[in-house]
Amino acid sequence: MDPLRVFVTVIEQKNFSRAGEILNLSQPGVSLHIRNLENELGAKLIYRSPKQVQITEPGKILYRHAKQMLNHYETAVREINDFNNVVSGTLKIGASFTIGEYYLPKVLAEYAAQFPLVDLQVIISNSNEVIQGIRSNQLDIGLIEGETEHKDIEVSPFMKDEMIIVVPPVHALSQMDIIEGSMLQDQTWVLREQGSGTRTYSDKLLGSLELNVTRSFIFTSIQGVKEAVMAGLGIALLSRLTVQKELKSNELKTFHLKNEPIIRPFSIVKKLDFEASKALEMFLKKVEKFSLNG
Repeated sequence: MDPLRVFVTVIEQKNFSRAGEILNLSQPGVSLHIRNLENELGAKLIYRSPKQVQITEPGKILYRHAKQMLNHYETAVREINDFNNVVSGTLKIGASFTIGEYYLPKVLAEYAAQFPLVDLQVIISNSNEVIQGIRSNQLDIGLIEGETEHKDIEVSPFMKDEMIIVVPPVHALSQMDIIEGSMLQDQTWVLREQGSGTRTYSDKLLGSLELNVTRSFIFTSIQGVKEAVMAGLGIALLSRLTVQKELKSNELKTFHLKNEPIIRPFSIVKKLDFEASKALEMFLKKVEKFSLNG
């Protein structure tokens, strides 16, 4: 099954390097699997260009059947493991940046220690891309900020997340405890990219307070946003989870926004028709445990 799994992953990721990262293979190792498949079948399966991977017509035929074979195999493994009461198999998890970098690691550490036979594959991306991974069956489960309106996705909020405005220590508002929303007029904002859960709530805040933004800077990572704010580029709305160290060290400052507490859900997302494996059931129990303790 390994060559087929490599082939399917390359097609779905459209990139040899990303496929290798997911499968814990070197790029030459990925290329060798594809080359062996092509030699065995006597057909070119993939055209590889510097920018992307393109699938050939024979490749499309193989992808269709390989996907079915892998799904059947994983179902068989899951049923046999359930019969034997063994927690093993592959669990493909997608998480948004806030959750993946500041909440998920402690969950995974305990889970991996308790269930060493489970092959954990974790993709950290923005919330929109996690949802697309669920819809395209590239992920078994997703953890996102906020919710989604896709009708084919089941959404289950699992904990509440407080969002706060952070400013550099030299900012005029840094010594305030409570401010009116109007005091945020004409500020420079440091924002995440479109598709990010954090960006969605930043846009909601700016809209609800009818704030005029004089200038904005866009970063595709939480760390980038934090570094920009600490450097004095502007102010930002972030999860309190992500800035605890910086607030404690006084590298960032925050304040309460009068009458505007900003609370959003963290949500578990999966396809409506997705059958949970034993490995996934145990993972969801860990998520529930840490959300209650957190």
